[in-house]
Amino acid sequence: MQATATKLKGRRGDSVLFEDVSFTLTRGEALVVTGPNGAGKSTLLRVLAGLLAADSGRFTLAGDDGAELPVAEFTHYLGHRNAMKRELRVSENLAFWQRFQAPESGRGLSIDAAIDAVELGGVAHLPFGYLSAGQQRRIALARLLVAHRPLWLLDEPTAALDKRSDQLFADLVRAHLAEGGMAIAATHQPLGLDAVRSLELSGRHRAASASAESWS
Repeated sequence: MQATATKLKGRRGDSVLFEDVSFTLTRGEALVVTGPNGAGKSTLLRVLAGLLAADSGRFTLAGDDGAELPVAEFTHYLGHRNAMKRELRVSENLAFWQRFQAPESGRGLSIDAAIDAVELGGVAHLPFGYLSAGQQRRIALARLLVAHRPLWLLDEPTAALDKRSDQLFADLVRAHLAEGGMAIAATHQPLGLDAVRSLELSGRHRAASASAESWS
């Protein structure tokens, strides 16, 4: 599988945030997007997820046979918000996402296994709104595990996480990459990942080219 961005240009209202953003990822690779506030990191991820239209350029996913794949069906998007209903139990929230996003293959962890994977065993029966901000973010990460999708798009994924949970997040991403997945994360913070590629949005309407480096 391969993810390819070609000369993407994005804007907010009348303001161009970035242009000429191009990169290619293949199985097992991750890209970290950095840059100052307002440079367009979140906008770029939303464009990649298909939630916003690019001003110009294209983003595509291709299978191992080269055939183009529908991005929405092969991608998890985790934004600033956790996309969970506060009134519903943790298990009910995850069950919804499992049904909504599960591929035909049925791959993915059980709800209990996903909760255990983020080290929150015992909270399945609690309303999501009862959890602390850090616990809520970890349950949002569990959403990525209940339905397997190859590409993870992550916007400030470690927001509200403590040091131990930062390591937990890094371990989850490493496991996903080791299984042939891909990840693109926008962040201001080191993510504890080694030998990932980086893309810096300058905030001056252009983007530096993606390069391979450690982001730890």
